Amino acid sequence: MKSAFTAKIRFERSSEFKKVLSERIEQYFSTKNISKSADVRMYRKTATVLGWLVASYVLLVFFSHGPITGLIFATSLGLAAAGVGFNIPHDGGHRAYSRFKLVNKLAASTFDLLGASSYIWHWKHNVLHHGYTNLAGIDDDIDLGGLGRLAPEQPHLWMHRFQQFYLWPLYGFLPVKWHFVDDFKALLRGRIGKHRFPRPKGLDLGILFGGKVQFYLLAFVVPLFFHSIWSVLLFYGIASAVLGVTLSTVFQLAHCVEEADFPAVKSKEISNEWAAHQVESTVNFCRDNRLIGWYLGGLNMQIEHHLFPKVCHVHYPALSRIVEGVCKDFGVRYTCHRNAFAALASHYRWLREMGRFNDAAA
Repeated sequence: MKSAFTAKIRFERSSEFKKVLSERIEQYFSTKNISKSADVRMYRKTATVLGWLVASYVLLVFFSHGPITGLIFATSLGLAAAGVGFNIPHDGGHRAYSRFKLVNKLAASTFDLLGASSYIWHWKHNVLHHGYTNLAGIDDDIDLGGLGRLAPEQPHLWMHRFQQFYLWPLYGFLPVKWHFVDDFKALLRGRIGKHRFPRPKGLDLGILFGGKVQFYLLAFVVPLFFHSIWSVLLFYGIASAVLGVTLSTVFQLAHCVEEADFPAVKSKEISNEWAAHQVESTVNFCRDNRLIGWYLGGLNMQIEHHLFPKVCHVHYPALSRIVEGVCKDFGVRYTCHRNAFAALASHYRWLREMGRFNDAAA
């Protein structure tokens, strides 16, 4: 289901670029005789990040007896939760984890384990973000509700002049909004931003509310048997802030940087084909850093992810060279920051640029 507005957006007709790109990727998998879904590398990672999450929670709730250990374990819990989110539900939600629908559903539902609705995330992320990447007013992932300005077509407010400084800590409130506001607001309104989506029913609705209940029990009720309410709230806040900053920053480094395109949508026509738009509105980073790639679930290679979201991320490093080569052949701009510092600096400069009043804002 699409809103009336997004249904009017038209990309240029696909050229040979997407056809050749798809053929090269299919050839890679057929030549290697491997599945596009998860393999043993993904299964090992799943066990590792889930084990990290459980261990961090147990240590924080049952073995934390002071501010220092609490800070360490809460930070570990936030990083572990981000690691789970990057890897398991993200691939599951895109049907990239397995060939089997039930397995993908279970993997996607780990978002609900973290307190965020996997059903609403599907419509917000898979439909609006992946379908209309970096299109202001449609891609809800670049809409900060006036707190920040991430695209040239978004309204300019006086406080945006300082957003390159104040937005970083505000990123930490993302999980709190998920846990208590955004999912319920979308459910009641039947909209994500300005765009309608079908409200969940049956099993999907049960998973949404069941996930919220189990999260509140684990995050607040169980810890209250062992710690004061102030300690519980404090370390929930620390873990959530670590999770929020980590998740938000990784997304911003892929899309809200100087090198990414933000096409105007006023005419309802995008002067680029969809596949080329995905490449040019997305930027990779740290492609050769195996540790970062492992932790981020391949989200440092979001060009490949946006082109082939149903392919498990463990294959992205190999696919990235193929995609880059085809882009070079067709003159499509392919951008990759060599290290995290370059990506962070580009995001900072983009925030600074968007904070300045200019003709687009006027």
